[in-house]
Amino acid sequence: MNIITNTEQLDIVCAELAREPFVAVDTEFMRETTYWPNLCLIQMAGESHEVIVDPLADGIDLGPFFRLMADEGVVKVFHSARQDLEIVYQRGDVIPAPLFDTQIAAMVCGFGEQIGYENIVRKLAGAQIDKTSRFTDWSRRPLSDKQLKYAISDVTHLRTVYRKLKTELEQSGRAPWLKEEMATLTSPDTYRAEPAEAWRRLKFRARNKKALGVFIEVAAWREREAQERNVPRNRILKDDALSEIAVHAPADAASLRQLRAVPRGFADSRHADRLIRAIEEGRARDPSSLPDVADDRGGPRENVGVLGDVLKLALKVVCEREGVAAKIIASAAELEMLAADDNADIPALKGWRRQLFGETALALKHGKLAIVIDGKRPRIVARDETYAEAAE
Repeated sequence: MNIITNTEQLDIVCAELAREPFVAVDTEFMRETTYWPNLCLIQMAGESHEVIVDPLADGIDLGPFFRLMADEGVVKVFHSARQDLEIVYQRGDVIPAPLFDTQIAAMVCGFGEQIGYENIVRKLAGAQIDKTSRFTDWSRRPLSDKQLKYAISDVTHLRTVYRKLKTELEQSGRAPWLKEEMATLTSPDTYRAEPAEAWRRLKFRARNKKALGVFIEVAAWREREAQERNVPRNRILKDDALSEIAVHAPADAASLRQLRAVPRGFADSRHADRLIRAIEEGRARDPSSLPDVADDRGGPRENVGVLGDVLKLALKVVCEREGVAAKIIASAAELEMLAADDNADIPALKGWRRQLFGETALALKHGKLAIVIDGKRPRIVARDETYAEAAE
C-alpha cells in the first residue's frame, strides 16, 4: 500500500492527482480529549491513484495536499464532509472546492435520512466494508495492515458511489440542488468557531433578556477557554452548568459555589474570575442588542397548534412523491417556524426547497391546497378538487 511519509512524495502524488477529474478524500482524526481535531491520516483516490498520507510523519509538510484541495480543476469528493472540511480549513486555511458530498447527494436522490457510508457503499458499489477498525486509535504508530485496508476502502469505494450519484443527479435534473447545498459547505463561515456565536449551538430557554445576555457571554467565555486550552468544551463546564449560571447570574465566587451544576472546587479556581467577568458583561448588555425572548406562556409548538402537524404530513407526502429525504428539506422545528411565520428564515423557503415544498406549504397554510386520503394514502390537492370529490 502506498503510504506517503515525506513532503517530496506528497508533492509528486498531488501533482498526479491534480490531473484527475476528481479525487475522493477522507480523513481519520482524534478529538476526544482536545478542542481542535488531531489529524492522523489522509486517504485519497483518483481514477488511477490510491494513496494514504501520514500527517504525523516527522517533517512532512502538508502544503501540496492543501494546494490540491484548493485546485478548482479537480472535484473533491467526500462522504459527510463537514468534519473533514473543518480540519482542512483549520489546518490549511482552505476549503476544498468544487465539492461533492455523497451523503447529501444520496439524500437528494432519495436514499434516506443521512445515509451512512457503509449503507451507501453496499447499495451502490455492492461492497461490504469491515467496520472493526472504525473506532481504533489512529494516532498510534505503526498502523496495522487491517487499519490501513479499512482506511483506503473509505475512498476506493467512494469513487463508484460518486460516479453513480453524479449520473443520477444529472439524469434527474437535480444537480443544481446539490450545487446549492455545496455553497453552504464551502463557505468559511460554516467552520469559523466564533466564541460570540457559541450560544446558538446550545439549548436554552431564556426567561428574560437578562438571562439570555448572561448565557451568550458565558457560552463565549467557555468557547474561548476551550480553544486556548485545546480541550473539549465540557471539560471546562457542561451545558447544564451554563444554563444554571445564566438563570442565577452569580456575582461572586461564593454565589457560584452554591450552584449544583458547577463542579466542586471550580469557584475557587483561577478560571472562575474570568467567568465572573463574563457574567458581569452579560448582565450589563443592552437589551436592545439581544434577540427576542420566547413568551413564557407557550413556545412555538403551542402557538401553531395543529398546523405544524399538517405541514409535517405535507412534507412526508411531498418527499415520498419526489424521492427526497425529508430531513434535507426541513426539520420539525423549522416546520413550526413556518407554521408561525410565512417569512420564516429557514431553508424550506429558499431555492430548490421552496420550489419543491415551500410554496406547497404556504398554499396549505392559506387554504389554497388540502390534504385528502386517497385509499390509505394522503394526497395534496387543490381545494376545488376536494369540494368536487365531496360532492360526488
